[in-house]
Amino acid sequence: MLRGELPHETATDADSPNRVHTKDERLDVRDNVQTDTTTPNARKNSQNNPMSGHSMNPIKKSDKLQNVCYDIRGPLLQTANKMEAEGKRILKLNVGNPAPFGLEAPHEILRDVAMNLPNATGYSDSQGIFSARKAVLQYYQAKGLLSAVDVRDVYLGNGVSELIVMTMQALMNDGDEVLIPMPDYPLWTAAANLAGGTAVHYRCNEEDNWHPDIEDIKSKITSKTKGIVVINPNNPTGSLYSDDLLKQIIQVAKEHDLIIMADEIYDRILYDDMVHTPVSTLTDEVLVLSYNGLSKSHRIAGFRAGWMMVSGKKHHAADFIEGLDMLASMRLCSNVQGQYAIQTAMGGYQSMKDLTSKKGRLYKQREMAVSRLNAIKGISCTMPQGAFYCFPKMDPEIYPIKDDMEFMMDLLVEENVLMVQGTGFNWDTPDHFRLVFLPNLHDLEDAMDRLDRFFAKKRKQFGTD
Repeated sequence: MLRGELPHETATDADSPNRVHTKDERLDVRDNVQTDTTTPNARKNSQNNPMSGHSMNPIKKSDKLQNVCYDIRGPLLQTANKMEAEGKRILKLNVGNPAPFGLEAPHEILRDVAMNLPNATGYSDSQGIFSARKAVLQYYQAKGLLSAVDVRDVYLGNGVSELIVMTMQALMNDGDEVLIPMPDYPLWTAAANLAGGTAVHYRCNEEDNWHPDIEDIKSKITSKTKGIVVINPNNPTGSLYSDDLLKQIIQVAKEHDLIIMADEIYDRILYDDMVHTPVSTLTDEVLVLSYNGLSKSHRIAGFRAGWMMVSGKKHHAADFIEGLDMLASMRLCSNVQGQYAIQTAMGGYQSMKDLTSKKGRLYKQREMAVSRLNAIKGISCTMPQGAFYCFPKMDPEIYPIKDDMEFMMDLLVEENVLMVQGTGFNWDTPDHFRLVFLPNLHDLEDAMDRLDRFFAKKRKQFGTD
């Protein structure tokens, strides 16, 4: 048994994966996610309250959150957690968190972080410790960005997530727009909306291996557009972009004086001898913000060790950079213990290469997942070139789905498999889903068997078998 696995349970008639639950039973599972935790004494005290008889105004979330969602950890996960509490074993293919699947961090990193714990008990510089920021600069120098010499251009964060939110807060005024790929990693859209801006989604073409549609990008630029987000390698599709395509995006940004925000967190998780080129190394005529970190490549997601580097055309962005400095100071600093992982991780042998080589575990899991998906009637899936996700399409003629989250909820309740629907990644039609192929081959095979069974049942239900 691998670390992070739960022991298999003996299925009963009530929870057997082969049993088709009724609609009422599925609703029971979902409706019971939120339970009444009010104690009898609390209810009694409420009744005796002198304010009883007067209606109390409900406390609502901020209006700023009305257009913010993050379905990766939304209702589906809440239902899965409820099912686990009832004793069911859920195959979780929803989150790119390597640790629960037995993908361990390099021991050298853990040792060096432990050795530096006595030095990590206080706040650091608001942008991060010098040695880690210098290691980030040297990483980009090795990639060809010889202008990466000033540690003041590097901001360390609690993962890339914090730095994305920080960037949007520093950049966006109410009504400003930012171009974000569709499908996207949904935090980008949520952060733009939370900052008072508007996320405008440009299309990535599945027929072109999910590459961005340059003409669609151009058509969506307005006087309010502040920047373009590029996720490469891409989450959720696994697509990798060529230098030529990146140069076309750079040219668009140059013509319209836009910032490029390059999310490159998966740049070391590549297959088939592919090579990743950081956007920052291709231009000095555009302001580029490069985001990266160790959560995925070094399997230390919980350390929250990420960074952002500012490069390219900076002279006209002094006020924006001052805003970044201000926000970095307001949060005091990122997790100092995690910062001590960065210098060790950036140098030496990169063990991820073992996992993505033809003999590696991730390579084999990718091959099996994509081949099994494409073998299901009405399912098609492109081959990911990076990361550990794929984004399969469900033929709408065979699976005429109106609500893809409801469809994924059916999968969860009926087969105990948790995945995220395509619209959760801001895709505009309910015909895709994201699959995480991190589980070992045995568990992944089990998940695929369940998908086979589920889609077969749905074809019979839709009359399209």
